[in-house]
Amino acid sequence: MKKLINDPYQVVDETISGILKAHPYHLRMAEGSGRALVRADAPVKGKVAICTGGGSGHIPVFLGYVGPGLVDGVSIGNVFSSPSADDMLAVTKEVNGGAGVLYLFGNYQGDIMNFEMAAEMADMDDIRVEMSIGKDDVASAPRSEADRRRGVAGIFFAYKIAGAKADTMANLDEVKATTDAVIDATCTMGVALTPCTIPAAGEPTFTIADDEMELGMGIHGEPGIERGKLKPADEVTVIMAEKIIADLPFKSGDEVAVLVNGLGATPPEELYIIYNKAYDILQTHGLKVYRSYIGEYATSMEMAGVSLSLLKLNNEFKTLLDAPGFSPFLPQWSK
Repeated sequence: MKKLINDPYQVVDETISGILKAHPYHLRMAEGSGRALVRADAPVKGKVAICTGGGSGHIPVFLGYVGPGLVDGVSIGNVFSSPSADDMLAVTKEVNGGAGVLYLFGNYQGDIMNFEMAAEMADMDDIRVEMSIGKDDVASAPRSEADRRRGVAGIFFAYKIAGAKADTMANLDEVKATTDAVIDATCTMGVALTPCTIPAAGEPTFTIADDEMELGMGIHGEPGIERGKLKPADEVTVIMAEKIIADLPFKSGDEVAVLVNGLGATPPEELYIIYNKAYDILQTHGLKVYRSYIGEYATSMEMAGVSLSLLKLNNEFKTLLDAPGFSPFLPQWSK
């Protein structure tokens, strides 16, 4: 795989440096860490701060969601590797506005371990921390074992709604309750067509034939639920949508937000072909699309593939989705 990089071991730090140079009015480095970014105006006094973090290689997850109405700060690990507890603590201290901090991140053991350590250290500095853990991947475990599910692209909805909730100056318990409710109401399923290559490894994360696809594969190349011959887009969409609709379950009359997410090397045309069929399937089930998001929201470097996410909406979720929010990677747009 050809890559436009310099030193494969400097990819993360050079990426961060480029982002800070490109967006100096929106982002800055947290004091005492080279792998911790915060919104330029942090901390916001009296507001619950939201921190996220995870491995590199998934832009705009994680650092692309830092900004007003979204997340206040992010700790950044090596490609597909958890950030350190010290970096997460640096973010926590930098964004703390006195109302407590919510850690919002995906369900991966390395992240959980390091963020729990960071929360313990923050407590020693009298900073209260709570955690909300994204777990929307329906392919990775049944709903009865939801705590084993991976966090994937559907965490976008949690970022957007948690950030908007915090902007209402709700307290930490209220922000966490709303965020957890969003996580419970979000389902995602994906399909991978090609692998990606971690720069320092220099070889693909997995192998797959040119005429094959894998349903349910994780964003780090974790095994999916079925590998087989590549199917037409409509057939793939039916499989993903029906699995998601049955999981929550969704019922006729529900309003939903829809996310069709490209994994890094899937052109917009293909994403809209997927959405075209997904919309028709939702209509058939009596589901009403309130908002739709099509593009790259959680990538896996140059992996080709797509994921489909649904969020079951209530009035609060709709209001918070509609609230303003901005990052250099994710400007808010009108319905």
